[in-house]
Amino acid sequence: MKPGIAIVTAFPDLVRGILSGGVLGRGIESGKLDVSVVDLRDFASGSYRQIDDYSFGGGGMVLMAAPLKAALDSVADRDSRYVVYPSPQGVRLHQELVEDLRRISGTKRLVIVCGHYEGVDERFVDGFVDLEVSLGDFVLTGGEIPAMAIADSISRLVDGVVGRREAVEDDSFFSGMLDHPHYTRPADFEGSLVPDVLRGGDRGAIESYRRAEAVRRTIARRPDIVAGAGIMPYLRRGVYVVELHHPVLDRNGRPGVTSITGTDLHDIARACLTYGVRKYIIVTPIPQQREVIKKIASHWTEGYGASFNPDRAEAMRSVKPFASLARALEWMGERERREPFTIAVTARPREDAAHWISLKSRLLEMESPAAFLFGTGHGLTDDVMDASGAVMTPISGGCEYNHLSVRSAVGIVLDRFFGFR
Repeated sequence: MKPGIAIVTAFPDLVRGILSGGVLGRGIESGKLDVSVVDLRDFASGSYRQIDDYSFGGGGMVLMAAPLKAALDSVADRDSRYVVYPSPQGVRLHQELVEDLRRISGTKRLVIVCGHYEGVDERFVDGFVDLEVSLGDFVLTGGEIPAMAIADSISRLVDGVVGRREAVEDDSFFSGMLDHPHYTRPADFEGSLVPDVLRGGDRGAIESYRRAEAVRRTIARRPDIVAGAGIMPYLRRGVYVVELHHPVLDRNGRPGVTSITGTDLHDIARACLTYGVRKYIIVTPIPQQREVIKKIASHWTEGYGASFNPDRAEAMRSVKPFASLARALEWMGERERREPFTIAVTARPREDAAHWISLKSRLLEMESPAAFLFGTGHGLTDDVMDASGAVMTPISGGCEYNHLSVRSAVGIVLDRFFGFR
């Protein structure tokens, strides 16, 4: 359903002027957008069409509740509208919120109320506004500019309004990363040249350059948004999950060997496929355990199991057993043509541990493949962690209890690093 937006304003000509041109104007003219302008003064009482009055207790002028409510009621009834009020006290506008408003506008009339002067009567906000939105920590003379920003950002998400869907998906924040730089003719502007790779015609090289530039820009300019970015498409090498059954600690803190479980095998394989992990590696020195792993995986990747549940078959194809961590890392290095960077995941605090957001930024900057090491039993040994490229700070739920299953830990870590917002 095309979005329905109504803008309530005391300055309708200002809003109509902006709506008549550009992407918004073309979207409205083509029928892909339904945007109406409501003149607040049409709902004022008296010969002066008064819409504002002095604030109780002293202060400037404030928009009155009665004409605002009447304007809302003219657009849609209470159950059929969603009211947004641009205000410095509102939640900061961001891409995820824009996407939520886009969805809402497809089922309800999105009504944006433009304030002025000192704002609007608080009783109107309390009784009729569903969401207050702010463009940032500054004050404007009225709500029209924020209203147009909201309408414009929503319009870009409507199919057909922007010419190419790829143009929207490549934009800053849509994918969680900043956009890459853009250039046009001439190739030489006052001695500043367009990068050679963009003029070479090699699409693969161009895409690699753009991904690298998006990473560089994001880390340099907005490192705060890395936490919510889906970084897998921006990595130069693959990602691997390694589940260690040796060497790991037993309940007495001594190195030992643990047994595999079918539940871990199935759940972790599916998590790895969901987040784009190249291989789910299981390390056990016991030959019989490795044979069990192969047997379980082959049940789903061959014959009846593969046809019965193709999704499970696809996940189980990522499973690969090894007799030792050293051999597993060697295999990864051969496959990726670069030594893997290992990140040890532990529930035990260590002074040298790094926060996952810092490690996420680090992965974006490096050329190496990444291998996340997860221990079974009572966790990884100190030898494994000491030899790792980094140790991640423990996953914490904010309480003292910290005994997650390995499959839970894998899911949390993969979502933090590679989940899309």
